[in-house]
Amino acid sequence: MKLVAIKRGKADKYDRLRCIRRDGSETACDMPRQGILPHDLVHYVVESALGYRHGFLGLVAGGADIRAVLDIVHDPANRAIADEATHTEAIVESLQAQLWSGAFDAELFIEGVRGACAVRGRAMPDLSAIDADDALFRRALELDARWRQVPFHGSLELELEHV
Repeated sequence: MKLVAIKRGKADKYDRLRCIRRDGSETACDMPRQGILPHDLVHYVVESALGYRHGFLGLVAGGADIRAVLDIVHDPANRAIADEATHTEAIVESLQAQLWSGAFDAELFIEGVRGACAVRGRAMPDLSAIDADDALFRRALELDARWRQVPFHGSLELELEHV
């Protein structure tokens, strides 16, 4: 699936994300500006690094409308969500906290994931096979640097290969 992140004008509060599926269909949503890498682009980092197929972007690639997926994966009371979608959201939230702090702390990252999973009534995912600092945090910083270089009214294209 191709992701096209569009940076709107300087005074705008939202940028835009277009998701173009392999069959040519597409869906889009606004991305709030927040001073760090936009939440939906953090999803790209997490889902591509971990090979997740049923996270936010994986569900969109599978044909779900982006707005419907946003409602589903951000509702902690929704017990019908697949574990992978819940784990993805928990990891993204904890990674965002690390981005806000400007430095990676492995213990705080894991505790953030554990807490976000607990709120959703889910078990903690096994992250022992990855170096979260390198596989997630550094990749998020690299993508953030690329995103910051995009001029207003410009775009950044990414490919989510595994879905």
